[in-house]
Amino acid sequence: MHKLGRGHRDKVQQFMAITGTSEKFALQALKASDWNLEGAFDLFYSQPQIRSIPDSRHLEELYQRYKDPYTDMIMADGISLLCNDLQLVISWHMKAATMCEFSRQEFFLGLQTLGVDSIEKFKERITYLRSELKDEQKFREIYNFAFTWAKEKGQKSLALDTAIGMWQLLFAEKLWPLVDQWCQFLQVRHNKAISKDTWSQLLEFAKMVDPSLTNYDAEGAWPYLIDEFVEYLGENGLIHRSS
Repeated sequence: MHKLGRGHRDKVQQFMAITGTSEKFALQALKASDWNLEGAFDLFYSQPQIRSIPDSRHLEELYQRYKDPYTDMIMADGISLLCNDLQLVISWHMKAATMCEFSRQEFFLGLQTLGVDSIEKFKERITYLRSELKDEQKFREIYNFAFTWAKEKGQKSLALDTAIGMWQLLFAEKLWPLVDQWCQFLQVRHNKAISKDTWSQLLEFAKMVDPSLTNYDAEGAWPYLIDEFVEYLGENGLIHRSS
C-alpha cells in the first residue's frame, strides 16, 4: 500500500475499518469502483459471499452477554443494552418477529448477515446502519417491517402510542414536515389503533403529496383517516406553506 497516494491510502484504511476485510480485498473493491468509496461499499454489501465470515464462538459469547438469564432468548433488557438507538434497523437485519425479542436463530443469522461477531465490529457498522434509513429503498423496507415488528402478538393493528413512537423515530431520519401535525391529529381526533393499510398508505402520502397539499387529490383512494387529517390541517390552519 506504500505505493498509493495519501488519498487512496486513506480510503483503503477507511474501507477496512468499516467492513473488517483484508487490505487485498479493500484494494480490489476500490479499484473495481474507480476509487469511489460508496461504490466499493455497495459492492461489498451486495455480495455476501465475499464478506469475512464471523466466528461462531464469538457470536456465542455475544449471545450469552445479552440473553435473558432465565430463558434462551434475548429479551428487553438485553436488547436495550445491545441496540440503544439502532434497535429498529438491527431488528430489520435480524428479521426479528417481535419487538424487544431476538431468538437465537434471529441473533446469529442477523449478525452473520452484517458480518459482526464483536462489539468492536458493531461500532464499526454504526455509520452504515444509520445510513440505511437515508436510502430510499431500504427506508421503505424498514418502514414496512416496523409495523409487524412493533405490534403486539396476535393483534392485527398497531397500538396508537407505539405507532406514533415509530413514526417519530422513522421520520426523524427521513424528514416529513407534517409528522408532528399527524401525531397531534391522531391523539386529538383518532385515539385508536392503526391499521396496516393506514400505516402503508401514510408513507405513500408523505412521499407523493407536497407538505402544502397543493397536489392533494380529495378524490384519491386515500384511507379515510388521511382524508380526515387533511381536513384537520385546513380547519386548524396547520398546513405548511411553501415560502
